[in-house]
Amino acid sequence: MKVSFECPDKINGLLTITVEEDDYKQDVEKTLKDYRKKANVPGFRPGQVPMGLIKRQYGTAIKVDSINKLLGNEIQKYIADNKIQMLGEPMGSENQEPQDLEKEAPYTFMFDIAVAPEFSIELTDKDTVDYYEIEVDDKLVDQQVDMFTSQAGQYVDCEVYQKGNMMKGDLRELDAEGNTMEGGITVEAAVMMPEYIKVDDQKKLFDGAKVGDIITFSPRKAYPESDVEVSSLLKIKKEEVAEHEGDFSYQVTEIQQFKNHEVNQELFDQVFGKDVVKDEKDFRSKIEEGIKPQLTRDSDYKFLMDLRKYAEDKVGQLTYPEELLKRFMRQNNKDKDEAYFEKNYEPSIKELTWSLIRSQLAEQTQVKVDDEDVKAAARETARAQFAQYGMNNVPDEYVANYADELLKKQETVQNFVDRAIDAKLTAAMKDIVKLNKKNISLDDFNKLMEEK
Repeated sequence: MKVSFECPDKINGLLTITVEEDDYKQDVEKTLKDYRKKANVPGFRPGQVPMGLIKRQYGTAIKVDSINKLLGNEIQKYIADNKIQMLGEPMGSENQEPQDLEKEAPYTFMFDIAVAPEFSIELTDKDTVDYYEIEVDDKLVDQQVDMFTSQAGQYVDCEVYQKGNMMKGDLRELDAEGNTMEGGITVEAAVMMPEYIKVDDQKKLFDGAKVGDIITFSPRKAYPESDVEVSSLLKIKKEEVAEHEGDFSYQVTEIQQFKNHEVNQELFDQVFGKDVVKDEKDFRSKIEEGIKPQLTRDSDYKFLMDLRKYAEDKVGQLTYPEELLKRFMRQNNKDKDEAYFEKNYEPSIKELTWSLIRSQLAEQTQVKVDDEDVKAAARETARAQFAQYGMNNVPDEYVANYADELLKKQETVQNFVDRAIDAKLTAAMKDIVKLNKKNISLDDFNKLMEEK
């Protein structure tokens, strides 16, 4: 077997492999013998089928499989041995001449190889990157206290309706004279929040309402553009709403006001566990401790973004094998139209450039990730998802179980690998480059992120 590689412009490579009969003969003969042992052909005992018959039936297919396997192994070996940084996968060359595998060897196969552009980057303490340290101020702690008191709050009975209250009452459909319609819709204990009524003159009908009051209003007029809300209130199908556009009476049976939980020992125990926190000062201090790691993660994320831009600017514009990469992109997205490629090619090149830069920086800092790092990234994602629903003290066991479920989805595993690399690379680079530290409020930090 002969292998040659040409890459005159250093990015468009052509790998040529010439296969001789001796390269695949032994593998083909072994496979044919295995087929003969297992072949079930009428008129012959198992294992006694003539080899000539086996060759006629299976010879060409086995030969093709053997050559394909040989080519795959040889390509990977050549790429690895010669440290060629290949982008994507090898593709059959457009200059490939047809090979008749039913004829005798040799056979020549040509593959186009997209090669990564050559560049070098190494960062030191002479490189300066901004690092934003987000301040934990009273406003932030107050927001967390409000969140905890709201999550632990509950509805309490009250006599007079005020904005934001929830009502329960009995709905009855009225006829043209304002009397309860015989056979009309009746809904007992119908729940309403008048604050969300879309039309002001209908909303005002509920102002100052008391338990026992009867209010006449039109659900259709109250929610003129939402059949869903009307059908939900009247417990009917959406298609039936047009049949019930008249007035309804609503006799108030209950008014409830939502009250946040008091800042007391019961709340402290709910949030941090029994007797972990003893007073409001400790409560606020504990909240501050919980905020800091999240803010550090936000600061680190911004640092990585700034590091990326700094490194990309330092490397400058790279030249890629554009036609090969576009061919590869089309080959892997055959169901997409040309507009998709025009829109996504440049962004994909930008991500590819960062991927190459990141690989060099990871090599410089000797960053490597193992299974535990990937699991840790999955657990962090799980905790963040729980936190979105206000679940900040989920037991480690539940977090680990949810992370395991996330890792079962193959399409998400690479995301966790990338996050693990990013986390380690961020930590390493913070110790290498010079940090231009800037104190900033969370509000200003969020504005800064919105500008990106």
